[in-house]
Amino acid sequence: MPTCSHVPAIPPTSEAAPAAQRWSQYTAEDHSVWSLLYSRRMARLQTTASRVFLDGAVAIGLDAAQVPRLDDVNRRLAGRTGWSAVPVGGFLPAPEFFASLACRRFPTTVTIRSRAALDYTPEPDIFHDVFGHVPLHADPVFATFLQRFGRLAASATQPDHVTAMTRLFWFTVEFGLVRERGETRIYGSGLISSEGDAAHALGDGCKRLPFSLDAVFEQDFAIDRLQDVLFVVDGFGTLFAAVEQAARRLGLQAASA
Repeated sequence: MPTCSHVPAIPPTSEAAPAAQRWSQYTAEDHSVWSLLYSRRMARLQTTASRVFLDGAVAIGLDAAQVPRLDDVNRRLAGRTGWSAVPVGGFLPAPEFFASLACRRFPTTVTIRSRAALDYTPEPDIFHDVFGHVPLHADPVFATFLQRFGRLAASATQPDHVTAMTRLFWFTVEFGLVRERGETRIYGSGLISSEGDAAHALGDGCKRLPFSLDAVFEQDFAIDRLQDVLFVVDGFGTLFAAVEQAARRLGLQAASA
């Protein structure tokens, strides 16, 4: 794994090469789409999302009126957890993505979906990446878990180990549920950023199970349909314990950052 001073180490020819956020080039339509997505989701999330997400959205200064400036978000994160959102132009291969997480750098798409794709976009955009993911990076417990996950996942080379860590990421960071004050709340970015996925996750069509590393490792998933099974943690401390258990079970040794 590369040292943090060299992350993200992306080949210049990669479609995911680092891209600056040219904030002034967002159009009025871009800001309007952000505003519509933000307002629509935040209204529902007040009663369905983890308090950690809601507090994090305030902490990083998300604004309903405009697409966020990553520099502003990163200034707010720096003093809290040291995380930053790093602009990229597309998908990163898994090893590079995990290596970035290991250094508290979150690869962030800077484009925003069109109005015609409000409810679903097959590729990440800034709404999914910043609205969905980044508020949790302001929480010290979740931030430490995610960095530790990145360090360990970046060291996975065997295909079955990569599959296991990918499933752990999917059923926590992307589609995780948490028990708070006697209620099941959403925190995974795929649920935070999608009304349809969130409603399904909390409805009768989804089987919600207590979090178990064994069960997560055995549970396959498809990215292009609603999830049949999701897992509920008792708190974010459970995630840190799970990633340490995964490391022992798979024999992963994190390289020093």
